[in-house]
Amino acid sequence: MAERSTAAVDVADNSGDEPLAAQAAQATSDGVDTQNGRAADGPMPDKDGERTNPAPAAAPELHSGHKLARRYRLEECVTRVDGFSSWRAMDEKLRRAVGVHLMPADHARARSVLAAARSSALLGDPRFVQVLDAVEENDLVYVVHEWLPDATELTALLASGPLEAHEAYQLVSQVSQAMAAAHREGLAHLRLTPSAILRTSTGQYRIRGLAVNAALRGITSETPQRADTEAIGALLYAALTQRWPYESDAYGLTGLPKGVGLIAPDQVRAGVHRGLGELAMRALANDGATASRQEPACTTPDELAKAVAAMPRIRPPEPAFTAPPEYQHTTYQQGNYGRPTPPGGNTVQSRPVAPPPPPLQSRTGRALKWGVAALLIAALGLGSWQLADTLLERGTQKGNSGTNNNTNTGTDDSGEKKEPTPLTIAGAQEYAPDGKPQNAENVSNTYDGNPATYWRTKSFYDGPEVKIKDGLGIVYDLGSEQEVNGASIALKFGGAHTTLTLYATDSKSPKGSVGSMTRIAGTTTSETALQLTAEKPVKTRYVLVWITAMPHAPLDDFSDPGYKQAITDVKFTG
Repeated sequence: MAERSTAAVDVADNSGDEPLAAQAAQATSDGVDTQNGRAADGPMPDKDGERTNPAPAAAPELHSGHKLARRYRLEECVTRVDGFSSWRAMDEKLRRAVGVHLMPADHARARSVLAAARSSALLGDPRFVQVLDAVEENDLVYVVHEWLPDATELTALLASGPLEAHEAYQLVSQVSQAMAAAHREGLAHLRLTPSAILRTSTGQYRIRGLAVNAALRGITSETPQRADTEAIGALLYAALTQRWPYESDAYGLTGLPKGVGLIAPDQVRAGVHRGLGELAMRALANDGATASRQEPACTTPDELAKAVAAMPRIRPPEPAFTAPPEYQHTTYQQGNYGRPTPPGGNTVQSRPVAPPPPPLQSRTGRALKWGVAALLIAALGLGSWQLADTLLERGTQKGNSGTNNNTNTGTDDSGEKKEPTPLTIAGAQEYAPDGKPQNAENVSNTYDGNPATYWRTKSFYDGPEVKIKDGLGIVYDLGSEQEVNGASIALKFGGAHTTLTLYATDSKSPKGSVGSMTRIAGTTTSETALQLTAEKPVKTRYVLVWITAMPHAPLDDFSDPGYKQAITDVKFTG
């Protein structure tokens, strides 16, 4: 389970240089690639003639609220890496959200970024996220582009599973056609990764970062068409299998087994559409793989688009059929009001309606009513007499029991359930057996009495179960041994799959595994507030709150969309 970036969002635009296969990993908030251990979003490795140019200068030190051209108000920094920063901003003139890339005017790549942005803006193809402005002003170079709040990254779509065949067909068809049009105008992408592909709410795929992303990172290629084609093949392969077609893990996807090379998608996952699987192999053939079934390799987006068009049409899945409710006549429909008069003037015969039964007004009916009433009165009287007799008998037994009466009363009192007592938390410490804590400095926020503060996990690509660790959690010190019978815990993120368990442990830094600890209580919830109650109180000084599954939550102040959770308040009872 790869940790997601806590601040970075893939930004891409191309300088007209050629693209390369998408192989970079996402970055964490401290700028370290969690998968390969190198600088996140830094220069990509050279491959197939592709080059990355080192970047010097640091990103401009700007802040939320800063205004560019008296128009674009910066609101949230989403990337700060390699000498440039990317922001979500507000165009105050048109009152809409936009994205902005910023770098110093003396940055080594500033000129190529401006050229790439202006070339991309001239294309004007709606299948690409549009560049709206490219300006050098006050020692700054900035590029303004569209912001699509209703679109979803392909990375997020693949997090929940592979795409079905028709959706994967739409993806490769639309992306290959768009890139073929871009290359006809001399523009390449060079960073076609899952995070560069957006699916709108209407089902259309749009590509962000044409020319600009590569220029921002100094990426060039001697074979741009081939590089972009291979990247599209990798996207199709990932869409069909939910695996990355290289040995290294990337973009939240697991890579192929080491040493086996590039294997066909239907060997990775059962049920893959054969035609689409062969198409992915043909697009990926430039890296030494044999083209599937001896078909020629696709080396340009145009060739790939034609190969997609030549495939038999893949129909969308049939919608699930729900049987309509059984038809029932209403009173209006049962009558003949409003029915047309047939030729000849005869009205349509309405269905006869049975008249209601006559009331019990005859002599026999009245006798029956009085008889039933008399029986009810007799039954009530008999029941009241039996109840009174039973109560009198119990009162007599209590009066004769003497000492036994007091003993029974005492037993009843002692059998009453004790009210839960709040327990004081003396301290807490994050439990990270692998030595990689999530947010150790904010553990005290979980018992400070302030619901606005919290301890949080990082954001993970894979889920809902925590896969790269046994779990995530905090050990609480109750100051002395106490009988713990439950806890109330408030969470920041709602949604299915939060799985949380309480364990009794021997210290703030337990040496044994979680499996060796005594379980107090546990549950799985979709709520943000949960109450855990033990079947039997457990005596302990230290309690571990352990999270083994988390819901998928959107972008927030500290992390990207992904599987994550945060604890705002913990209270124990004994």
